[in-house]
Amino acid sequence: MQTTRLSLICHAATRAQKQGRFPDDESVVLDWQREALSQAGRYPKKHRLICGPEARARQTAGLFGDNAQVEVALRDGDFGHWKGQAIDQLDDEAMSAWLTDSASAPHGGESVDQICLRVGQWMTSLESQPGHVVAVTHPFVIRAALLHVLQLPLSMFCRVDVEPLSCTELRFNRVWRLRLETHA
Repeated sequence: MQTTRLSLICHAATRAQKQGRFPDDESVVLDWQREALSQAGRYPKKHRLICGPEARARQTAGLFGDNAQVEVALRDGDFGHWKGQAIDQLDDEAMSAWLTDSASAPHGGESVDQICLRVGQWMTSLESQPGHVVAVTHPFVIRAALLHVLQLPLSMFCRVDVEPLSCTELRFNRVWRLRLETHA
């Protein structure tokens, strides 16, 4: 059985992240020339490049190649009417419910349960597709993928921090594994 390699790359930083706001379809804030040079050749062997449909994912994917295909399963969570809102301006009770109950969706969008289910189904579809997939996506999608691979309870979702432009390496060969690598 051949191995499926999945490199999950978090999109570059956005103004909304820097301002403590829920994401909308905003662009990244990036020194393009410097980042393009630093990412050039990161994945020199053959790979399939995919990304979420949002501008920030598509723009970041451009650092890794000009042939990225949009994969809808990699879209960010739907934050409903919280989209673009400052986190510190939201109702404390609604925010607390959302952070402690993975089935809760006080914003009218997707719950953490729904995001994790979507990402888990997508990852299951990759198991029969050997080769290297480089996927540029969002922190919530990467968190969901980690919970799926490590079979962690959904209560651990908010305990994973995903930094802009970070890479999470996963492998599938009969079972999913997290692979920690050094980049010297």
